[in-house]
Amino acid sequence: MEIAEKKQTIIKETNSDFEVRSLDSLCINESELKHPWYHNIKYFFVGLLFGIILVKAEIISWFRIQEMFRFQSFHMYGVIGSAVVVGIISVWAIKKFNVKTIYGEPIEFHPKQFNMGQIFGGLLFGFGWALTGACPGPLFAQIGAGSTVVIIALISAIAGTWFYGLVRNILPH
Repeated sequence: MEIAEKKQTIIKETNSDFEVRSLDSLCINESELKHPWYHNIKYFFVGLLFGIILVKAEIISWFRIQEMFRFQSFHMYGVIGSAVVVGIISVWAIKKFNVKTIYGEPIEFHPKQFNMGQIFGGLLFGFGWALTGACPGPLFAQIGAGSTVVIIALISAIAGTWFYGLVRNILPH
């Protein structure tokens, strides 16, 4: 399906003026290639490796997260700062060398428009992270490492996402 057809489909399905106005900048970043199911096994192994790294680096440790929010340790700030630097270098390299996906598709970056919801969402995210000691990235690694109480945070994250989807059209833009 072409991008123009996808835009028309979305226009028919949407009721929000904001969503219709933003369709001019609609960017579909989905691969158009179809692969057999077993091509997704690589994501399982990447996720497994990511989980192991999170555990070994103590990023899933509730105590490390509390140290960060109490300004008692540099550990988490170092990890987050390193991730930001790696991200900046990666985006620069992708743009500079016109890197493509492993299937040869172009990688496109599109400008984002700022709105106050990002500030409120970030604050809400930070408060939840500080209170629970869990953020979405390491939730599954925490559960896998035996912190089963984090299942409550996972269920809460899913419920919050569902609730946002329910009310997002009535929230201020």
